[in-house]
Amino acid sequence: MDYTTLIEILGSTLRLGTPLLLACIAGLYSERAGIFDIGLEGKMLMAAMASGAVAALSGSAWIGLAAGITASLLFAAIHGLASITFRGNQLISGVALNFVASGATILIAQTAFGQGGRTPPLDGAARFQAITLPFAEALSGVPFLGPFYAKVISGQSLLVYLALAIVPATWWLLYRTRFGLRLRAVGENPESVDTAGVSVIRLRYTAVALTGVLCGIAGAYMATSLQAGFGREMTAGRGYIALAALIFAKWRPWQALWATMLFGFLQALALRPDVIEAMSPGSLTIPVSFLDALPYLLTVIVLAGFVGRAIPPRAGGQPYVKER
Repeated sequence: MDYTTLIEILGSTLRLGTPLLLACIAGLYSERAGIFDIGLEGKMLMAAMASGAVAALSGSAWIGLAAGITASLLFAAIHGLASITFRGNQLISGVALNFVASGATILIAQTAFGQGGRTPPLDGAARFQAITLPFAEALSGVPFLGPFYAKVISGQSLLVYLALAIVPATWWLLYRTRFGLRLRAVGENPESVDTAGVSVIRLRYTAVALTGVLCGIAGAYMATSLQAGFGREMTAGRGYIALAALIFAKWRPWQALWATMLFGFLQALALRPDVIEAMSPGSLTIPVSFLDALPYLLTVIVLAGFVGRAIPPRAGGQPYVKER
C-alpha cells in the first residue's frame, strides 16, 4: 500500500468514523448516568430521516440539522419517560424505539416523497459541504505531513470537526466540572447523590437529552454530509457498533475516539477491495462480503469480551427509587 492510498483510506476513516464517534459519546453520557441506551440506532435513523426530509423541503442543511436533533430528542424523551419516570426496562425500551424508527422512517419518507422510502437527493445548501482549512494547498507539497493535513484533516464537513471537538469537551465536562462529577456519581451510586440534595431524576434526564442531541447530529451528518439524502435503514447497525466501541473504550471519551476510528478504518478498508487483494499473499481472493462484515465481526469480538474486561457503571440499568 503506497502513501497516497493510505491517505485516501485515512480520509474515509475519519468520515465513516464520525457518526460512530458521535453515537459513542452519546451513549457515554447516558450510560455514565446509569441509563443503558440500546436505542442509539433508532435515534440516529429517525434523525437521518428528519434531517434529510426537512433539508430537501427547505433547501437548508442547518434547518435539516435542527429537525434531526428535534426528532432524536423526541425519541430520547420517550426513552427517558419509560426508563426514568416509569422505571421500565431500559433495554426493552431501547429495542422498541429501534423497531419503531425502522418502520416509521420508511413509512414517513414514502408517504412524503413516494421514492421507495428515500428522500430526494440533496445538493447545494441542503448539504454540509467540505471545508478547506487554511494553508492546506500551501502545505500539500510537504512530505508526509503535507498530504495528511491537506487530504485527511482538511476537506471535511463542519460536523466532522464538531465531532472531534466534542471529545475534549466531553472529557473536560466529565472530569473537570461539578456537573461531570455528579453525572458519574449518579451512574455509580445514585443514593449518595440524592443524599447530597442533588436530583437524580434531573441529572439522568439531562444525560438522556445530551444523548438525544448527539444522536441527532450523527443522523443529520449521515443524511446531509456523508450521503446526499436519507435511504432505507441507512444507519446499517452503526448504533450497535457505537455501543461496542463504547465498551471497547471502557466508557472513556478519548478511548472512544480511537475505538470508533478503528471501526471506521475497517469500514473504509471494506470499500477498497483492491487494496486488500494487493496485500493478499499469492492468488488469495478475499470476498467483498467478508470485508463488509469486518466491522460487525469486531463488534462481536468486543461484546464477547476478548478485548479485556470492561466494567460498566455499577448503577447502570437500574431504575432509581427514592427512599422516603
